Amino acid sequence: MNILMMSNTFIPHVGGVARSIETFTSEYRKRGHRVLVVAPMFDRVPAQEHEVIRIPAIQHFNGSDFSVALPIPGRLSSAVQEFRPDIVHSHHPFLIGATALRIAHSHELPLVFTHHTKYEDYTHYVPGNSQAMKRFVIRLTTNYANLCDQVFAPSESIAGLIRERGVQAPIAVVPTGVSLTRFSAGNGSQFRRSVGIPDDAFVVGHLGRLAKEKNLEFLAKAVAIFIGETKSARKSCFLLIGQGPMKVVIQEIFSQHACSDLLYTAGILDSSEVASAYRAMDVFAFTSKSETQGMVLTEAMASDVPIVALDAPGVREVVRDRCNGRLLDVEGIDTFCSALRWIADLSAGERTSVAQEVRNTALEFSMERVTDRALALYQQVREKSLNHRSKEYHSWTGAMNVIGSELIRLRGIAGAVGAALRNDSEV
Repeated sequence: MNILMMSNTFIPHVGGVARSIETFTSEYRKRGHRVLVVAPMFDRVPAQEHEVIRIPAIQHFNGSDFSVALPIPGRLSSAVQEFRPDIVHSHHPFLIGATALRIAHSHELPLVFTHHTKYEDYTHYVPGNSQAMKRFVIRLTTNYANLCDQVFAPSESIAGLIRERGVQAPIAVVPTGVSLTRFSAGNGSQFRRSVGIPDDAFVVGHLGRLAKEKNLEFLAKAVAIFIGETKSARKSCFLLIGQGPMKVVIQEIFSQHACSDLLYTAGILDSSEVASAYRAMDVFAFTSKSETQGMVLTEAMASDVPIVALDAPGVREVVRDRCNGRLLDVEGIDTFCSALRWIADLSAGERTSVAQEVRNTALEFSMERVTDRALALYQQVREKSLNHRSKEYHSWTGAMNVIGSELIRLRGIAGAVGAALRNDSEV
């Protein structure tokens, strides 16, 4: 089938949604399906991309590492007509997500939406951030989901949450799968040598966007204190993979705790380097509470790395306390440090048992299993009557116009962003 993927983020942007789309797109193509990806322009976009349309975008919107897409109606309309999609898959409710809605509506195509994100956790990037704005974003996202023919939730936690919020469209749990072959092929020893980490060091690792909503200040403090407290017992260090505004904050925290020399950083890595970076870690530390799945958790486990994480939606489906890692229901520095010590102090036999549970979890999230489910759901939605969305569609697009006007009123430089919000759905 011909699958039209539409997203506000895609590679080389670093983040779970971008990797999710890349992973599914690659797997669908391997199975003989065509996929056309529509996404914003980012820094470092490859010169040649296969069936990807890049939309001009405002880079680093409001100090974030996100791009805000601006419409190019003629080119996109022609490309969609030529591609002749069988299904439209939207990965965001706003901006390019609005364009996906219009394409599905105007071409009478089934619309699938993956609810990747708790969008209310990201309103600090928008002028006028407030509790009222968060409630408004939740309502708009719920209304968008109800205009779709099928909603994918990346975890049971998120499926339950959006049902409680009023999503009545069919919901199926479809996490992003992980390539066991890719992540088992990394060379951890080689990666350690490349960044200067000793072979005998105990490496606490983290990979992802270094952004405020990821709770990285807490993570940095906890890891820095753990390293300081265990200096006499073992050589420990922190391997930080990723890019974003919180990198400077993390570096400052390590400086304050007099362990800057034990912080090793790397920016954006290619796929083979990512696999090796994971395998260079002894434990993966994760403190975000804004995830819907936490793809990095299954990627780490596919690399044979146990997890220490805070209990949160999308995390509790993957991490099983004292089984494949530690799942903590208390956000406390001492508690997190203690959990890291639990991993570091495992006996050889205990480490073997944990490693086996880590591999079993990775197998549950294998790309093959997840792709089978996603394609079956695509086929089901193609065979059933489409959601009649005319009235609700016009109400929703009207609400998006209001958002654009508010952005202009609240902040002068948001004029272009407001224009995108109002007009990005013109195709």
